[in-house]
Amino acid sequence: MQSMMASSPPKAGIEIFERILAASGGLIVLEGQDGAELVGQFRAIARHTGQAVYLWQPDSGLASLREAHARVPGCQRLGNALRYMQQSMHFGVYLLCDLELPLSAMDATLLRQLARAPSGHLRRVVLLDAPQPLVDHLGELAVRIAAHSDRPVRPRLRDGRWVV
Repeated sequence: MQSMMASSPPKAGIEIFERILAASGGLIVLEGQDGAELVGQFRAIARHTGQAVYLWQPDSGLASLREAHARVPGCQRLGNALRYMQQSMHFGVYLLCDLELPLSAMDATLLRQLARAPSGHLRRVVLLDAPQPLVDHLGELAVRIAAHSDRPVRPRLRDGRWVV
């Protein structure tokens, strides 16, 4: 039998996810986090909460983290995936991993357009382990979020024990 603690998503992942949702822009560069670990945490969050979280990788295309084998058809290439994100009218957090430079001019343009997306649609495109030249090229368009919070961790009482 699985305990309640084992089924809940990781606390660090939830905090990062909330900071991504609260970001002022549509394009986010996540700094200082192991991408594979974060994808695992976001997979747990998507399954636990039902949030629409997607992962794009060059070898597998765009896939849902909530459903193990649900791939978005026609989104193998980065440009097609970015167009899908731009045209989607639904909430979504899209993680982009293993981006290879140089990006095509069209892909760079689509990223810039996603960064300026209207605030009416809650869509976040998150670059994981982004190459530094790409981060520099995006400049102020991308919101930078540090993976580790500067806030001190406060202990709390749970079942008669102090936990951090």
